[in-house]
Amino acid sequence: MGSGSWSTNVYDAAARYRAASGAGAFAYSDHVTSSAPRGSWTAHPSLDPKDVGVRESRDSDEHPTSLAIAVLFDVTGSMRTVPQVLQTKLPELFGLLLRKGYTEHPQILFGAVGDATCDRVPLQLGQFESDNRMDDDLGNILLEGGGGGQMTESYELAMYAMARHTSLDCHDKRGRRGYLFLIGDELPYGKVKAREVREVLGDDLAEDIPVTRIVAELKQKFDVYYILPAGSSYVGNTEVLGTWRKLLGQNVIELDDLDAVCETIALTIGLGEEAIDLAEGLDDLADLGSTATGTVGKALAALDRERAAVAVTDTPLIDADDTATGTTRL
Repeated sequence: MGSGSWSTNVYDAAARYRAASGAGAFAYSDHVTSSAPRGSWTAHPSLDPKDVGVRESRDSDEHPTSLAIAVLFDVTGSMRTVPQVLQTKLPELFGLLLRKGYTEHPQILFGAVGDATCDRVPLQLGQFESDNRMDDDLGNILLEGGGGGQMTESYELAMYAMARHTSLDCHDKRGRRGYLFLIGDELPYGKVKAREVREVLGDDLAEDIPVTRIVAELKQKFDVYYILPAGSSYVGNTEVLGTWRKLLGQNVIELDDLDAVCETIALTIGLGEEAIDLAEGLDDLADLGSTATGTVGKALAALDRERAAVAVTDTPLIDADDTATGTTRL
């Protein structure tokens, strides 16, 4: 997957068509939740993870240096507003990634996370796309709004799928990890359960996998980030934040305004690709007319400091006496 190019004109035309026809941006979810009993709900065929095989991010003549970007969000309870925000902000996301030169050939996969202990559709996975088909994938997501009422959802199952059911040319050919953003407000379960993997994905695991082990495996392929946005049920919860920080370190982002999620994702990628520092990224937001500079600056300040510290640590030391010859001190 990943052929074609993003067009804001095509996006705008699709939005006008939906408005004229009275259809919502999430027509599949609207149809299923309004016309079928909950017990019969299923994922759209284009996002059904059962026997998913491999979601591929591939190079092509059109996109010779593809960069895999995956955005998976919790669709339980209050988090159901996340896909609507992402859908309306897609032009801004691509405006930053492409027009500001953060990466030339992004390929984006959208997916959704629920709770495999109780939801009908606990996992949905789109394809890596470079064009407006990613808008179609968002529109096919079922906004189940379930969850089990406890402070856990099946993020570990989603991480398993991304670790073992993706193939990325950026990683396999160039040794560069892709980016995975998990957007939610709860904890992962402590282990990937073999039974749930079999039921949801069709894999036959010999045993459960501790969440720490699947995260370590996932990090070989992706830089993994967890975004906890304002307005969600457990915003600011110390247990949620502490657990994710043990798993992901500085890559846990608290976001004061959900409307700034696309800008936050874009600048995180810009920082990761070393295309910008945070100040430059915030200037880019202002250039595009975004009002989210303060929110994004606050959300990414710790990440920017960490990257700056790593850059200083990695800088070779040069003696004053060696500056004329450029001799590096080992």
